[in-house]
Amino acid sequence: MNIFEELGEKKTVFKCKKYLDHRFLPEKLPHREEQIKSVAKYWIEALSSVTPPDVTIYGKTGTGKTAVAKFARKQLEQISKEKKVNVRVEYIRCTDYTTEYQVIARLCQQMGQDVPYRGWTKAEVINAFRNLFKKNVFGKDLILIIILDEVDILLKNDGDGLLYTLTRTDNVSIASISNFVDFKQFIKPRVRSSLRDREIVFPPYNAQQLVDILQERSEMSFKEGVLNNDVIPLCAALAAKEEGDARYALDLLRTSGELADERVSETVFENYVREAKDYIEHNKVTDIVMTLPSQQQKVLESILYLTKEKEEITSGRLYEVYKEFSKGDSVSYRRIFDFINELEMLGLISTKTISRGRGKGRTNIIDLQCEMGLLEDAIWNG
Repeated sequence: MNIFEELGEKKTVFKCKKYLDHRFLPEKLPHREEQIKSVAKYWIEALSSVTPPDVTIYGKTGTGKTAVAKFARKQLEQISKEKKVNVRVEYIRCTDYTTEYQVIARLCQQMGQDVPYRGWTKAEVINAFRNLFKKNVFGKDLILIIILDEVDILLKNDGDGLLYTLTRTDNVSIASISNFVDFKQFIKPRVRSSLRDREIVFPPYNAQQLVDILQERSEMSFKEGVLNNDVIPLCAALAAKEEGDARYALDLLRTSGELADERVSETVFENYVREAKDYIEHNKVTDIVMTLPSQQQKVLESILYLTKEKEEITSGRLYEVYKEFSKGDSVSYRRIFDFINELEMLGLISTKTISRGRGKGRTNIIDLQCEMGLLEDAIWNG
């Protein structure tokens, strides 16, 4: 028997797993109606052939930012066709296209203009992109909305050249999505003044909201009656502690079901959720740590050491330990602050500024944000 036929005959608690994928876009987005309206009230100007204002969407991972932008995109494209208005909304994930050249080449390709990902000058690619807005290409004036997801990755990697180009191209509106409120530190004042964006902040989901989301998805994903009553509330509660991360909640639920299948169980039990949590967290920390540059790993190892020693971790004390760990191959004290910011963006650490009292100034205190055991395995056994 073919191996895939054999595996396909095994019993499963699932009807269809795809509805538990965070990339799946459902017909409605529970508890994000207000945010959808916020995006729509700016984008509606496109239906009058007016370029909408730029929009910036902030929020922690798993708060529905991408889903809302894609949902609004789908509805805007639908109504623009009905009204015969020339509006396009293009989505770019900046983890896949990390330079200005790559993003503009991708936009050209999405809009039917064959542009290579390398070999042209930047000026040639930009001219090809701007030529798409001439009337003899699309007939009526084109209004283009560009969703730049995880824009902070591109800005950090390549600077603000892309935003400079797009804000100086007629009929283009930018919707920037970021997990980090301070990502504009990578944008120079001349570009920031051109952006003039409207900001929309996405709050974390609370436990009850996550229950509603999981309940809706589970009805499409699991066979009837296979979920123990405590499974969805526990997934929601654990995800609520992770800053209301719906992606994490969905991942927990899916992995719990997969564990049930592995154990040939017709029921998904609460203890599978706890096992799923350990499995997911171990993989997440290991994947992040293994992809860090060696100098950042040394900084993280120094933080782990100080945490185990129960020492207060200031940037000064961290640098002392880091130099000992680096054995002469160390970076400057100033560079350490960049590493700290990057590790915080990855969710491995947190920082807070405290006052030492009058005349003693302020100090940054660093705290580890993942389990020490997981980090030890990732650093020394990963």
